[in-house]
Amino acid sequence: MSVTDSLDEFAAALPPGSALIGLDLGDKTIGVAVSDRLRSVATPLETIRRKKFTLDAARVLDIATGRAVGGIVLGLPRNMDGSEGPRCQSTRAFARNLSRLTELPIGFWDERLSTVAAERALLEADTSRKRRAEVIDHVAAGFILQGVLDRLAHIKNAS
Repeated sequence: MSVTDSLDEFAAALPPGSALIGLDLGDKTIGVAVSDRLRSVATPLETIRRKKFTLDAARVLDIATGRAVGGIVLGLPRNMDGSEGPRCQSTRAFARNLSRLTELPIGFWDERLSTVAAERALLEADTSRKRRAEVIDHVAAGFILQGVLDRLAHIKNAS
C-alpha cells in the first residue's frame, strides 16, 4: 500500500503521532503545507520551484524527514464535473514516482476549490498581488491538507 485513492486506507496506514505533509502540484511550483503531530492544524510552509523530479522529490522528502511526517497527501486537480484530465494524470505519475523513493503512505484529496479558497482568503487578508503570487501555492496546500485533517478526524470519531 503505497499510493491509495481511499482516505480510509490512507488513514489506516498512518503511524500514530506523526505529522502529514500536503502538496499542491503545479507545473512550475509545488506548494507545501505540514500538520502538527496531532493532525489538527495545517500550516502552509513553502513553495518549491520545480526543477526536475529527482530534485523536487528530494526536497519534499527532506521536509518530510525533518518534520517526522507519517504520510503525504497530494491535491488531485479534478475537473469541476469530477472527471480527471491531464493534470490529474501528472499528479498520479508524481505520486507513483515518489512512492518508489519512500515507504510513506501517499493519498489524494480532491482539490477542486482549494486554490479558489486560498485566493479568497488572501484577498480577504488584503494581501498584495505580488505577495499573493508568492504564497498562493503553499496556502492552497494548506487548504488541501486541512481538508484531509478534518476528514481524518471525522473518520476517527466515527469508528
